[in-house]
Amino acid sequence: MSRITTSTLQKMKDAGQKISTITAYDASFSSQFDQAGIHAMLIGDSLGMVLQGQSDTLPVTVDEICYHTRCVRAGAKNALVMSDLPFMSYATPEQTYENAAKLMRAGANMVKLEGGKWLVETIKGLVERSVPVCGHLGLTPQSVNVFGGFKVQGRDNEKALQMIDDAKQLEAAGIQVLVVECIPTELAKAITEALTIPVIGIGAGNVTDGQILVMHDAFGISVGKIPKFSRNFLNDTNSISDAVALYKSEVESGNFPGPEHSFS
Repeated sequence: MSRITTSTLQKMKDAGQKISTITAYDASFSSQFDQAGIHAMLIGDSLGMVLQGQSDTLPVTVDEICYHTRCVRAGAKNALVMSDLPFMSYATPEQTYENAAKLMRAGANMVKLEGGKWLVETIKGLVERSVPVCGHLGLTPQSVNVFGGFKVQGRDNEKALQMIDDAKQLEAAGIQVLVVECIPTELAKAITEALTIPVIGIGAGNVTDGQILVMHDAFGISVGKIPKFSRNFLNDTNSISDAVALYKSEVESGNFPGPEHSFS
């Protein structure tokens, strides 16, 4: 497989080909994912929960994301690598530029940040400074205390329309990929069709241009309850490599996620 770039993902959307994405935190797993042909990997601030045992993502630091980005990059020779800007690391444009530079130097091809139209000027500044950006709407885990928990977003008409508008504004500002999390399938479809850039879903039905899962959920090794939108692919296989291959094929065929993994 040749090196995956943002142009590759755009061509996949244009051709109607599904994009397979998963979180990664070290070289061993990123190498497995790379060999399986996973298109993109995210060093998510989810590491606070699945690696550190925190109750949410807020304690994660930029330096920790940088460390895991270097580890993932060592194993990912072809996949596009995205890294999260963690909580309060992009409160001002200047702060965002400095922290994004750290992640890019650590090996990221793209940075991801959570939020709507309030980020427009920051995103424009990043793009002007040659930093590719992935947006994130819906259930944005860094806002868990504002939401009052991990809840499905965009179920009422006003909030759904606001999310569509936010998505359009983020695209106009220059993001090249958008992640939508825990939103109704109908809303995910509307956003995907409204944008020309790839839309990656998690808990957003099979109508988006691709899927992402936290790797611990995909293999059934997360502590506590596995989210409704996930599936334990290791249950159906005999090895990690087979589980990754199954995840990729199920995403690309549109079989995953099914209705049982989606929200209305």
